[in-house]
Amino acid sequence: MTTATLPSTADIWQWLGEVPDPEIPVISLVDLGIIRDVTFEDDTLVVTVTPTYSGCPATAIINVEIERTLSEKGIEKLRLQRQLSPAWTTDWISADGRDKLRAYGIAPPVDGTAIDGILRQRIDRLSDRSNLTIACPRCGSTNTEKISQFGSTPCKASYRCTDCLEPFDYFKCI
Repeated sequence: MTTATLPSTADIWQWLGEVPDPEIPVISLVDLGIIRDVTFEDDTLVVTVTPTYSGCPATAIINVEIERTLSEKGIEKLRLQRQLSPAWTTDWISADGRDKLRAYGIAPPVDGTAIDGILRQRIDRLSDRSNLTIACPRCGSTNTEKISQFGSTPCKASYRCTDCLEPFDYFKCI
């Protein structure tokens, strides 16, 4: 692509909004909040990505999917930039993304409970999170119980609804 025919950053955001998370394909990378910035430096597209956590096993796949998608759209010069600070938090998941998680059967993180990196607040929030009310994504009941701190992926915990008796994942606050 020549500089005269570069797509708009709005187009890039839209294209990235169609790239699914490899672990939770119902939510896009944009909805997940890990795409932090999209800019052009001359004729090179720079996409800034913040992984959900530094050891996320899906990071390499995410990068490959970003490169593949943008290459298919005609982007010839691309640089992926990894940004670790500020650290990703579940507060960055869009409202649309939370709705998609719920519709898929995953309880989205409770708003405002993500850890923000300040030690005192982290300790307070960790103790407060033990009393979180997690609504069942299937029936909406708040009569739920944690089965395991570990779910189908490292970022989820296993819960069960005591009303409809359905098990479900809860996207843990990070």
